Amino acid sequence: MKGIKDRIHDWLRLNQNQGIHLLQQLVQIPSTQGYEKLVQELVAKKLSSLDFDVTVWELDGEKLVKHPYFFSSRQTFTGSPNVAGVRKGIGNGRSIVLNGHVDVVPSGDRRQWKLDPYCAEVIDGKLYGRGATDMKGGNVALILAVEALQSLKIRLKGDIVFHSVIEEESGGAGTLDAVLQGYTADAAIIPEPTNLKIFPKQQGSKWFRLFVKGRTAHGGTRYHGVSAIEKSYMVFQHIEQLEKLRNARVDDPLYEQIPIPLPINIGKIEGGDWPSSVADVVKMEGRIGIAPNETIAEVQQELEQWIEKLATIDPWFADHPVEVEWFGARWLPGEIENDHPFMHVLTEKYEDVVGKKPTIEASPWGTDGGLLTQVGKVPSVVFGPGVTEMAHYPNEYIEIENILQVAEIIALTLIEWCGLEEGL
Repeated sequence: MKGIKDRIHDWLRLNQNQGIHLLQQLVQIPSTQGYEKLVQELVAKKLSSLDFDVTVWELDGEKLVKHPYFFSSRQTFTGSPNVAGVRKGIGNGRSIVLNGHVDVVPSGDRRQWKLDPYCAEVIDGKLYGRGATDMKGGNVALILAVEALQSLKIRLKGDIVFHSVIEEESGGAGTLDAVLQGYTADAAIIPEPTNLKIFPKQQGSKWFRLFVKGRTAHGGTRYHGVSAIEKSYMVFQHIEQLEKLRNARVDDPLYEQIPIPLPINIGKIEGGDWPSSVADVVKMEGRIGIAPNETIAEVQQELEQWIEKLATIDPWFADHPVEVEWFGARWLPGEIENDHPFMHVLTEKYEDVVGKKPTIEASPWGTDGGLLTQVGKVPSVVFGPGVTEMAHYPNEYIEIENILQVAEIIALTLIEWCGLEEGL
């Protein structure tokens, strides 16, 4: 008689077409911010068929806005529900959260796509479409893992808690609310696109805005003015030095393969209001990375103090200091120990399926894992089938084979972590 591992493997291969079909349905729904309802209805229906006790609700923006880690560009979530499901075990086992987001970024310039962004076509083993890799393919891997256990009548001791959330791309309000609603567990896995790498640590980040001041004058006599554009270049170089300083302190081996573990990115610059006038103010907006062992408050203070040092470089900044403003999205960092019991289980099952040790690194971007770990007190690991480099890119795709591999690894992880009914 075949063992459990072989039975799960065979079931996934025999039923891969239904997994592909589910992923096609999910990708064909353009679930950008504000348009998640249809995809969530599909997920809720699927979870119900897998014996989950399903709850669908819309976030209460007026209540959430009071939470220190809430951020969204909106406070009304009509038509954008969260979905959570609980599949009770038989008892005396450890529980787990399976967390996936359904919101996707816009498709962008369609001329850069070879196929329609929402076609969900499968070509040479790859399924194409916006959201395929980030992260609907990972969500399908979660669902297939649970469905394999159900179909094979494998009963677990511990509970499975499924999060299908909105707003991950905008700061994590969906996961925050799921946690505040009590949908937590003893560990969590988030199948973001990691190229099958395992991320026990996730970088956080925060957006900032700088106002660089100058003094206006007629462009014909610009020497009577002080160009905020010229001064902003000095500010930009100063921030580059801070980035080097912060990254020189990073000695965590999980960051060894990441060229810039904690980037500071200036993503938007606006300045001046007339071609024949000297610019009197420049607005710079950016993102600063936050290490897993740092707090948001610590990083904000370091940037603010660094900006104050401009006065020692150029006397202009002593009388006209750069203003620092914190705004918009933030992502909490998160981490669990490399020797955490859940890490042992996941890496062991990875080796069982793939036949080699996994690559373990720190995430180069923020995820909802920080909220789960810090707010929900749920030790969280990011591990999924998607192609990291294709997230948010034109011609986004995911490899079907990787979805099946991750589904098998997760199914075996569920058995080991949650515990198996005696006698099976």
